[in-house]
Amino acid sequence: MTLEVHSLGCRLNLSEAETLRTLLAGAEDLVVINSCAVTAEAVRQTRHAIRRARRARPEARLLVTGCAAEIEREALAAMPEVDGLIANTAKLDPRAWNVPAAPAPRPAAAYTRGFVQVQNGCDHACTFCVIPQGRGPSRSRTVADVIADIRVHQDAGVNEIVLTGVDLTSWGSDLPGEPRLGTLCEAILAAFPALPRLRLSSIDGAEVDDTLFALLADEPRVTPHVHLSLQHGHDLILKRMKRRHSRADALSLVERLRARRPDIAIGADLIAGFPTEDEAAHAANLSIVAALNVVHGHVFPYSARPGTPAARMPQVDATTIRRRAGELREAVARQRASWLAGHCGQPLWVLAERGRTGHAADFAPVRLPTGTPAGALLQITPTRVVEGILEA
Repeated sequence: MTLEVHSLGCRLNLSEAETLRTLLAGAEDLVVINSCAVTAEAVRQTRHAIRRARRARPEARLLVTGCAAEIEREALAAMPEVDGLIANTAKLDPRAWNVPAAPAPRPAAAYTRGFVQVQNGCDHACTFCVIPQGRGPSRSRTVADVIADIRVHQDAGVNEIVLTGVDLTSWGSDLPGEPRLGTLCEAILAAFPALPRLRLSSIDGAEVDDTLFALLADEPRVTPHVHLSLQHGHDLILKRMKRRHSRADALSLVERLRARRPDIAIGADLIAGFPTEDEAAHAANLSIVAALNVVHGHVFPYSARPGTPAARMPQVDATTIRRRAGELREAVARQRASWLAGHCGQPLWVLAERGRTGHAADFAPVRLPTGTPAGALLQITPTRVVEGILEA
């Protein structure tokens, strides 16, 4: 049988999985698990994926890479299903797999947007996070390398490029002259004047430079969709997380963006039940959902990660964490329902995906007519919301 690559976790892992499929294209009877370790649940899902893959392919060689292969190295290596581990920092190096160098991956026909990694690793030390242990220090790709990757996608007719990274807005800090992410985005837009959409994955509001702000606020080809690595809405919790922004900073950034681009959609990562979080801090976390009008919410119940400072802080009990996570999800769902309803009667340009689905520029989900070709950009005017999806 042929190669299988199973990827868990972030968009960066998805992008790297495509590179792995090209790099290992000639391999036979090989299964690769590209793992995640951002939470204890992510590690549990990684172990489940390993066992499932082994049951499906008992004779294949099964190798594990990704963040869990670094952070949970001994535990994963001890699993009888695992034949070997590949260091996360080396997984895109052909030498780690004993294969020749491969050309840049060409987008598969089923893919409608191109995920392009521009940065990896992180230099920060958030007290809850193990990702720097799994990804190493921040490393930026050059403008020329990024543009070369995007050209492959453009030649294949991809209509949307998504820039990904572990700490995307730190791009350039290790390059000569220390350029900022806005500079890279300007270069991409100039190099590809026919590119309809440039989207950013999660960004750190504390690192948004003036050029990037102007592009998010005024450039129509940069999608009106900002996903903030927010984490919490209470200043003391943010300080204990060792984040570099305050609640007021987040509110100010979104207010300034909306003043220039009223249709911008805000997403946010939010952690429920961080150590020492009391009901007042939880209430502040809930209230920032409405204050920012968060319509794309990624809510994470806090789970202690070994070796992090937060794991040594006074913990919130698991039942309370689950309740608070549920309340955060409900708060996001209320904002999202109202936001989706506001799209009805408004014409939207939608990027068609598989299975009659698609997304507008602000990442509103849309159900499309049967037979719509994947990858097409088409205008549609939704008339209703059905189970959280816009329909014409």
